[in-house]
Amino acid sequence: MLTTETITIQVTPEAAKAFRAASETERKKMEALLNLRLLEVTRARKPLEEVMREISRSAQDRGLTQEILDDILED
Repeated sequence: MLTTETITIQVTPEAAKAFRAASETERKKMEALLNLRLLEVTRARKPLEEVMREISRSAQDRGLTQEILDDILED
């Protein structure tokens, strides 16, 4: 059996709502995906700044604007 540990992370209200509304099966899938992504980022052979740029480009492609980001960071 896989050993797990609970952590707390800050997410947008929209992300929190989507997570809470998901079924138990879907939440487990999301947790597995986040786990893999965290490991990918922390084990990356790329500099953190490059990984952050890639994430930023991906977020922009999905509609995240500077204004939305500023609102998130203000909270």
